[in-house]
Amino acid sequence: MNFKTIRVTACGLATILAFSGMSLTAKAAGESSVLPSGGVNLALSRGNSLSNVATDTVMPIEAIIEWAAAEEAGLVVQDAEPTEEDLFRNLVIAQVTNYVNVRSIPSEEGEIVGKLYNNSVGTFISEENGWYQITSGTVTGYVKGEFCVTGEEAVELARKVGTRIATVNTTTLKVRTEPSLEASVLGLVPLDDELVVLEEAEGWVKVDVEEGIGWISTDYATLHSEFVQAESREEEAARLAKEEEERRRAREAAAAKAAQNASGSAPAQTYVVSGDSAMGSAVAEYALQFVGNPYVYGGTSLTNGADCSGFVMSVYANFGVSLPHSSSADRSQGAAVDGIGNAQPGDIVCYSGHVALYIGNGQIVHASNSTTGIIVSNADYRKILAVRRIF
Repeated sequence: MNFKTIRVTACGLATILAFSGMSLTAKAAGESSVLPSGGVNLALSRGNSLSNVATDTVMPIEAIIEWAAAEEAGLVVQDAEPTEEDLFRNLVIAQVTNYVNVRSIPSEEGEIVGKLYNNSVGTFISEENGWYQITSGTVTGYVKGEFCVTGEEAVELARKVGTRIATVNTTTLKVRTEPSLEASVLGLVPLDDELVVLEEAEGWVKVDVEEGIGWISTDYATLHSEFVQAESREEEAARLAKEEEERRRAREAAAAKAAQNASGSAPAQTYVVSGDSAMGSAVAEYALQFVGNPYVYGGTSLTNGADCSGFVMSVYANFGVSLPHSSSADRSQGAAVDGIGNAQPGDIVCYSGHVALYIGNGQIVHASNSTTGIIVSNADYRKILAVRRIF
C-alpha cells in the first residue's frame, strides 16, 4: 500500500511507529483491558517502549522506515513527528460480529495463528490477493481484507474504537471544575489511576470521574490511546487456563472462609442467595449491608469509610479473596465478562477512575463519593469500561 509521503513496514514482533520519538506499549488483556474481552491493548504514546507480554520485560521497538519518492525529491522533513492521523492510517481494524482468524498464509487453507476481535487493530504490512498481512501483539499473519478496514477508512474508525486514557503520575491529583489552577476542586484521584479523556486542551484534559466531568493538568498525567490487538492461539489457551485457575482459587478461599465463620472463630454471615452464581450473590448481599456508610478517600473500612476500590477490596476480603486497592488494577482481576448484559451478582464493574459491585437487575452497590457515601445506583449511570468476574 502506497502513501503520498511515507510507507512503513514492520519487522518481527515489533509494532510500527512511523517516526522517531514515538512508541507503542503492548499489554496483555488481563493487565489493562479497556474493552471487556479479547487480545492485548495497544497504547499509542510518546517515549514508551514495547512491553513483552510473556515476560513483562521491556525491549526496544524495532522499526523499518521506508521513505517514498518524496524523500528523494527533498520534500520530507526527517525530524518531523507523525500526526495521530499518520499512525491511524497504517492500522488494520477488524469489522466483524466476533473475530476474524489470522492465518499463516493468505488463504483460508492457512493455519489459524490467532484471532483479531471486532474493532481490534493490527499494523498493515502488505496486501496480497485480497488479504492483509498484519502484525498485532505477538501475532503476525494474514486476515481477509473484506472483514477489515485500513488506510483512510481506518483513520476515522480508530478515533471511535480507540479510548484515550490519562494515567495519573502523581500521588494525589486534583480534578478541577475548569481548566485552571484557580478553579475549584471537584475531586481527587490517586497515583496510577486511569481516566477516560473526553476532550484535550492546551495543558489540560477533560476527564470523567465519579464526582462528574472535570479537568486535570497534563503536567501530572500521561496520555495514550488504547486499542485491542490480536490474541494468538497460545495466548488464548493460557488466558483461559489462568482465568479458570483464578476462579478455582477464589472458590476455595471463599469455602475456607465460610467454614471458618461456621466454626465460630469468626462471625457467621447470613446470605440471601439468588442468581446463577451462589458465591457472587453472597458477595452482593454482604456488600449491601454497608449502604449508607461513609465514603473516605483512601479508606478501606466498610463501617468507618472506604473509597470505591477500598470498598470492593474489603468486601471480597471477607470471602478470602485478595484484590488490589486500585480501580485501574481491578480491570485486570478475574475473567472478562462480555458486557453488563451478561453480568452476575458479585461481578466487578469498572468505570473511568471508579469501580463498583454488580448486585443484579441492572444495579450496582459502590462507595460513590464523599457526598453520597456507599449507595446503590443503576449500572449504566456512566460509561462502563469493563466487567470482571471473580467467581
